[in-house]
Amino acid sequence: MDDARSDLLTVIAGIGGVLVFASVVGWALARRYSPQGESSAIENLNDRIRAWWVMTLALALAFLGGHVGVIALFALCSFAALREFMTLTNATRADHNTLAAAFFIVLPVQFWLVWIKWYGLYSIFIPVYVFLLLPIISALAGETRNYLIRIAEMQWALMICVFCVSHVPALLNLNIPAGRGVLLIAFLVIVVQLSDVLQYVWGKLIGRHKIAPKLSPSKTVEGFIGGSLSATLIGTALWWMTPFTPLQAAGMSLLITMMGFAGGLVMSAIKRDRGVKDWGHSIAGHGGFIDRLDSVLFAAPIFFHVTRYFWKLG
Repeated sequence: MDDARSDLLTVIAGIGGVLVFASVVGWALARRYSPQGESSAIENLNDRIRAWWVMTLALALAFLGGHVGVIALFALCSFAALREFMTLTNATRADHNTLAAAFFIVLPVQFWLVWIKWYGLYSIFIPVYVFLLLPIISALAGETRNYLIRIAEMQWALMICVFCVSHVPALLNLNIPAGRGVLLIAFLVIVVQLSDVLQYVWGKLIGRHKIAPKLSPSKTVEGFIGGSLSATLIGTALWWMTPFTPLQAAGMSLLITMMGFAGGLVMSAIKRDRGVKDWGHSIAGHGGFIDRLDSVLFAAPIFFHVTRYFWKLG
């Protein structure tokens, strides 16, 4: 346990060091090229760095709080993400009871099941029981206009914002040495988020060919390859945070960067369909909670189940 806490403090200190460096670079760029805030790109960069300080502090406190802190943090993020998602749906007054059940019954129960480590139920609670029962509540309201669309949107919102998010703290339930579960969560978040950042950086440096210009004009083939491989190398170097060997850590890193990229594309497609640029405005420079979580949302369940299956940790 002491070794795990020491490793966690090392990781937090390392991230802090990276943010200090980024802050100095951002300050220098602003002073030289945007003293009056005339460069939107530099101002956005510094907004993102400041937001990352806040997010890193929240994650560090949650990680140091162990099981309670991690579940509480991701339950709050899940609630905020679900709220953002539902503001872009076709939900009507007739769905009031269904929405209330989603926010105040389904979400707490899902995270409670993760808390008590009931894998057999939290792995099917939403995609089986909730998907079958919530449409009944809306049907009883008697409003048939856009019924299928409304139900599908609510089901997808719960799948993405509650089910997928809950698989991040669920990593604590895997049968690995005490305290190492938090490090496994840190590994997931670091690799996936770095992949996003590095794909952006490589895209700006050498990006020429758009992958999906109608969905995300900033994503390029070169950025995707460069960012994914760079994040995979970093994930390989962080193998000591996981139950994996260096080679296994490389494979898992590549898997979650692929899923993270796919998640970003899917969530971008939904935003384009809804006619919005960001899911919200809660995080300066980043948009909403879903904008920051989109890649983790798709990576977390796959990472959890692959780890549980191949390493027999459940």
